[in-house]
Amino acid sequence: MTQPISILLCALGGEGGGVLADWLVDVARHAGHPAQATSIPGVAQRTGATTYYLEVYPLPHSQLQGRLPVLGLNPLPGRLDALVSSELLETARQIGNGLASNDRTLVISASSRALTTAEKMTMGDGRRPEGPLLDVVAAHSLRHHVMDMARLCQESGTLVSAVMLGAIAGSGLLPFTREHYETVLAGPSKAAQASLRGFALAFDLVTRQREQAQYVEHVMKPALAAPSSSAALPADVAAKFPAVLHPLMGLAHQRLVEYQGPAYARLYVQRLERLISAEASSKDDFRPVTAEATRWLALWMAFDDIIRVADLKSRASRWDRVTQEVKAKEGDVLKVYDHFKPGVPELAALLPQGLANKMLRWDRARVANGKAPWSMPLKVARHALWGMASLRFLASLRVLRPLGSRYATEQALIEEWLGGIEAATRLSPALGLELARCGQLIKGYGSTNERGKDNLLHILRHVCGPASKVPVVEQAEAVARIRNAALQDEAGQALDQALLQHGAPARPVKEQPVLWMKNPRLKKV
Repeated sequence: MTQPISILLCALGGEGGGVLADWLVDVARHAGHPAQATSIPGVAQRTGATTYYLEVYPLPHSQLQGRLPVLGLNPLPGRLDALVSSELLETARQIGNGLASNDRTLVISASSRALTTAEKMTMGDGRRPEGPLLDVVAAHSLRHHVMDMARLCQESGTLVSAVMLGAIAGSGLLPFTREHYETVLAGPSKAAQASLRGFALAFDLVTRQREQAQYVEHVMKPALAAPSSSAALPADVAAKFPAVLHPLMGLAHQRLVEYQGPAYARLYVQRLERLISAEASSKDDFRPVTAEATRWLALWMAFDDIIRVADLKSRASRWDRVTQEVKAKEGDVLKVYDHFKPGVPELAALLPQGLANKMLRWDRARVANGKAPWSMPLKVARHALWGMASLRFLASLRVLRPLGSRYATEQALIEEWLGGIEAATRLSPALGLELARCGQLIKGYGSTNERGKDNLLHILRHVCGPASKVPVVEQAEAVARIRNAALQDEAGQALDQALLQHGAPARPVKEQPVLWMKNPRLKKV
C-alpha cells in the first residue's frame, strides 16, 4: 500500500487514448486519491502508438495526513502493474520492451489487429499469426484479459476508450467502485450514454472472466496440490519406479482404486512393471516409454460406462459444484435433472459375452431394416430420493463390471497394445515410445472411442506388426506421422493417406446400411 499503482495505456491514433487517461485521473480525484498521467507520443499511425503512463496512489488523501506521494513520469521495466492496449500486436510489442512481468502485471488487450505498414508491404499474406502473440501475453502476465473490443464498440456505438475503461474497472486493479467510474462518464449527451454502454459491456465481461478464473482456481486447488504428494502411491510400489513418475502414478493409482478397487490398481502397476522391465537397458533414468504410458494406460483402464457415469453424477462434490455454478443461496430450491439415453451397446456392456452378442445382433438387424438404433431416453431427478437411489444403485454395480463383455473387450485390447509397446521397446526404444504415445488416440465415448481404438489397432498391426511392410528403421517415424494424421480429422482421410504413404494398407471400409427415403414432394398421380 506504499507504492503507487502503475498503468501503461497504449492506443492508436483517433482511439481516444488521451481521453481515457483523463478519465482515469478524474476517477482517482473523484475518489480522493492522488494520481498523475504522462503522455509519450508515438510516431506515424502504425509504426508506433501513443502511450499514456499513469500512477495512482492506493491510499486516499484522507489517510495521508497532509503528505503527498512522489509519482513517477515513466514506466520501469518489470515494475508495471497493468498494461492496457487496444491492439494485440501493440500489446506484444510493449511486452517485448520488458515492461510486463509474469509475477506482477495485469494485461488487458484487444484481440483485434490493425495491420502495420510492414505487414501491408508484403506481396503475399504478411499478417503476423495471432497464436504466438497470445502466447506472449499469457507467458508474461500475472493475469490477462483478451477480448474482442471492436465488437463491444460496435454493439455500444462508442469508441474503444470507454471499453478499455470498463475493462480496467472490471479487473479490480484500482481501489474504486463502479459508481466512481460511471460518475465521470455520466452526462446527458448521446456520446456519454454510448460510453456508459461500452463501459458496462466490458465491465461485465471482465467481471465474468474473473469469476470464472477464481472458480477454476478453487476447483483445481486440490488437484494441483495432489501431485506434490505421493501419499496415494503405496511405498512398495513407489520403490519400483523412478521418483519423477510418483506424482502421476499416485493420481492414477488412486483413480483406479476408486474406479474398480485395489486389485485393479495392482493390475495397473503390474502392467507398468512390464514396460519398465523392457526399458531396463535404457540409459535414460526417466524411462520415457513407461512415463508416456503411465497416463494413457490409466485413462484407458478407467473407461467410461454406465456405472462410471452414475458414480460421477451422484457424488456430493458434483452437487457442490452445481450449487456454486448457479450461485444458489441458502433457502433456494435447486433441482437437477440428468438426461440419459443408453442404447444397446451400453446395456450389452454389462452383460456376459454371449448375451451381449445376441443383443448387438438384434440391434444391428434393426438398423439393417431401416430402423433407428434402439435407445431408452431417461430423465433422472438427481435431487429426488428415487433419482439419487437409482444413480447409487447403478454405481454399486461396479462389483459386476469384470463379468461384463465391455470389460473383457477393453482388457484384451489393452493387453495387445501393451504387448506391442513391450516388444517394440526391446527392438527400438524410439518405436516403443511412439507406440506408447498412440494411447492418446483413445478418447471420448461411443463411436469416437471405438474409432480411436480401431485406429490404434490398425497402426499396431499393419505398421509395426509381423505383417508390416514398413522397414524397421522407418517404423518409429512412420508411427509418429500416422498418429498425428489420425488426430487431424474425424473422417480419417488424412490417416488413410498417411498409411498409404508409408506402405501400410488403408483402413477397411465398414459396411453401412443403405436407407431409402420417400420424397414427400412427390405426389401420387
